[in-house]
Amino acid sequence: MSTTASPSTDSKERRLKEYLRERAKDGELYFKGKFIADDVGLSPKEIGALMVKLSESATDLEVEKWSYTGATTWRVCPA
Repeated sequence: MSTTASPSTDSKERRLKEYLRERAKDGELYFKGKFIADDVGLSPKEIGALMVKLSESATDLEVEKWSYTGATTWRVCPA
């Protein structure tokens, strides 16, 4: 069994990262996955899993779990 991400996971991560870069290019972005799910074509659950991954690996974005009220709010800004 391989430990590398599948091409579809890489594609989803790339799509989400591009979306976040574009939306946060002028400053901070706060959002809940369920509110951007349609924009990026992912489920809120997929967004949550990818955001955890991006918070650990993204070098060009600062990704932070901001708060939890009904769903996680994420804070993203350029690094």
